[in-house]
Amino acid sequence: MTIQYKFSENVIVNDIMDYVNKTYESHYAQTKNYQATEIIIDQGHGTGFCMGNILKYAQRYGKKEGRNKDDLLKVIHYAIIQLSQDHYESLDEPELKSATSKKYGGEINLETNKFKSVILDDLLKK
Repeated sequence: MTIQYKFSENVIVNDIMDYVNKTYESHYAQTKNYQATEIIIDQGHGTGFCMGNILKYAQRYGKKEGRNKDDLLKVIHYAIIQLSQDHYESLDEPELKSATSKKYGGEINLETNKFKSVILDDLLKK
């Protein structure tokens, strides 16, 4: 049985994947060992960061550059990141919040909820 999508969901989902893939191919992602979002999540501020960006881009839609498709794609991407933290975390790394922790061999300090200074040390070396 073939599904007849009424709102072009199949095309839109493909556009979302193309957008997300481009964020991993951007010059920001290629020049660093980590993304800023990973550090923010490891510091315990991921939910506020993601929800704040969802609100920012949702409110900006239609105002800056008109009905900018990228604003809606950013809303969806930040929602996916938040979903990954709240509902899919155990799929990849059940003990750590993000790939940054694994890359740097750091641990989450449960008392202060802060990522150990391995990332900071790495930044200071550059």
